[in-house]
Amino acid sequence: MGQDKGNIDYHGKPQREYLADLMSGFCEETFISVRNEASVFDTQYPLIADSFHDLGPYGGILSAFRKDPNSAWLTIATDIPLLDKKTLDYLIRHRNPSKLATCFHNPETGFPEPLITLWEPRAYPVLLQFLANGYSCPRKVLINSDIEELKIDRTEVLSNVNTQDELASILPKVNA
Repeated sequence: MGQDKGNIDYHGKPQREYLADLMSGFCEETFISVRNEASVFDTQYPLIADSFHDLGPYGGILSAFRKDPNSAWLTIATDIPLLDKKTLDYLIRHRNPSKLATCFHNPETGFPEPLITLWEPRAYPVLLQFLANGYSCPRKVLINSDIEELKIDRTEVLSNVNTQDELASILPKVNA
């Protein structure tokens, strides 16, 4: 994309701060995942630096579990500008701790959506096993595991921004 997606201002503040603030209403503690400890930006939230390098979001999820393997982890990608309190509340109210994870079904892809997922503690060894088998895709773990997959009415909430064109097309929706 050519820029740090966490710095994009959709809601009057950097996106990483908006999402951390949003999550803080649902979580005992809220962290921001970063690629390395040298990441520099102002935040009131503690950081979790990737201890599993060059794995993208998968590395962030594993690094969170390495920090605390006994907690459930609500993980949200920073490039989802339409995520709102109502959607997070729905996910958390429908959490199924007996499953590996709770996530939304993305009707556009036909697959579980890994960008907004509540991972249960028992997911950690499963994630590690997938990595040992050469897989570093959270969606692949979800597809091949016993998960709680929720329907979502507003599929645009799942939209993520990876290109300048996607950014330009989503900005009017953010302000709607």
